[in-house]
Amino acid sequence: MINKYKNGKDNMEKINLDAVKNMFNLEGKAAIVTGGAGALGEAVCAALSAYGADIVVTGRTVKTLEDAVKGIEKAGRKGYAVACDVTKEDEVENLVKKTMDIFGKIDILVTVAGIAKRFPAEDFPVEDFRQVIDINVTGTFLCCKHVGKIMKEQGYGKIITISSVRDFAGHTGGYAAYGPSKAAVSLLTKQLATEWAKYKINVNAIAPTIFWTPLTQQVLEDEKLKKIFLDRIPMGRAAVPQDMAGATVYLASAASDFITGQVLYVDGGCTAG
Repeated sequence: MINKYKNGKDNMEKINLDAVKNMFNLEGKAAIVTGGAGALGEAVCAALSAYGADIVVTGRTVKTLEDAVKGIEKAGRKGYAVACDVTKEDEVENLVKKTMDIFGKIDILVTVAGIAKRFPAEDFPVEDFRQVIDINVTGTFLCCKHVGKIMKEQGYGKIITISSVRDFAGHTGGYAAYGPSKAAVSLLTKQLATEWAKYKINVNAIAPTIFWTPLTQQVLEDEKLKKIFLDRIPMGRAAVPQDMAGATVYLASAASDFITGQVLYVDGGCTAG
């Protein structure tokens, strides 16, 4: 362990430079990435596989996961597609079982699966509200719950949830469901980190600002809406999927072994002021 204090300063271990050089190495690690059919899911898979992880990637249908699997295999790693609706507990249990059958362990979980629906609060259809909460919150919880059981038995693991800058402040863009759902994800992250630290399970969240993806293209191609969003980002641009890569690898690797219960904002300074 790097910089481990036992009984005070005199007992500090020297920094192991070889460990520092290899702290981002994920070779031999087995990961699950939910929501792998989307741009963010593909970016997460690409980042993890580039550093050596083998991955089970999930989505509602296997067909939509082909690009993610091809990207994993192009990096020289093993990629498997498993269909899973994260809101259904039996399907999540099946996902975990299949992953254990394939890899025999689960080192990393990244819960990318999510949805955004935007309406004025006074006109928000309750069925759409419930769907956002169900996928973003319940889906995240169920994946963490069942992967957490495996990691508890293993005595280690890295869980990365996907929150948002919308977790801490309101917005005029119709986020009456999405914002509260991401606030719940951030607090769930802290709760699980607190409960599972004793099992050496790290639970952290990545909270991005608005990304250039097919899901946000309609917003970002509307100059008026685009200005509303970009005016709140000091770096002056929306994020791109590659911006997720470094944060994902960091929180999945040994570099973050003493980091848990944190929300890492990948937001170009949006939450800074």
